[in-house]
Amino acid sequence: MTNKEWFKQAKFGMFIHWGLYSLLGGEWKGKRTEYPAEWVMTYNRIPIKEYEKLAEAFNPIFFDAEEWVKLAKEAGMQYIVFTTKHQEGFSMFKSEVDAYNIVDATPFKRDVVAELAEACRKYDMKLGLYYSQELDFHEQHGGGVHYVDPWLGCDWANNWDFPNKEEKDFSICLEKKIKPQLKELLTKYGDLLLIWCDDPCEITPQQSREVYDLIKTYQPDCLVPSRVGNGIGDFHSFGDNQLPDKDWGGLGESCVTMNHTWGYKGYDNDWKTVD
Repeated sequence: MTNKEWFKQAKFGMFIHWGLYSLLGGEWKGKRTEYPAEWVMTYNRIPIKEYEKLAEAFNPIFFDAEEWVKLAKEAGMQYIVFTTKHQEGFSMFKSEVDAYNIVDATPFKRDVVAELAEACRKYDMKLGLYYSQELDFHEQHGGGVHYVDPWLGCDWANNWDFPNKEEKDFSICLEKKIKPQLKELLTKYGDLLLIWCDDPCEITPQQSREVYDLIKTYQPDCLVPSRVGNGIGDFHSFGDNQLPDKDWGGLGESCVTMNHTWGYKGYDNDWKTVD
């Protein structure tokens, strides 16, 4: 059975959002955000050098990949999608491309993606990896648009460290970091169900195609969502917390939060009902 055939009948998976932003729990210097907590760097326009200090305190000594996987299986979930790099630009895996990662930049010194992949193989759980293929606020050329988004209430680009949009060239980040890190994910952690791309803003059709083709080069059966951009992808990823019409007949996935945030927010306890 191909991944596409399997995905059509899988129905239910676990999306795990985890990064440096988790340490802050939606707060910065006593100020709480009403928006999803994983964008805390952009809401507060935190300079890179200040935000990097979070890595020095990131030491999740009680992380247990097997516990996560067993919990997902007990809940009836068929697959896990894990955030390997969100828009903050910090990698939750050992990367030879960029030292700004959980092994080289934190006291934890462990590759959580490697441990999660091993646990998934042990318990027969399919694994997908989220990777922000355009937005990277740790990089001068990390993509994005310089305007305040009404839904998130903040800019979709690091325009406080790098205010001159004319000096940005996303192709540099694409070649220097994005493609090499995708290659690492596709060659170091075994067979993957999917690479969960996200937030295509100004990525060109050619660049979306290059990302898609790169993924298929290393793992031809690995699925790519429509969020790779420009009408490309193996299945449609609906908007955050958006459910399709009942009559929608294509292959798709709805990513849905349990409360109102993806990243951990310590004061958001407005949980959805079981139904």
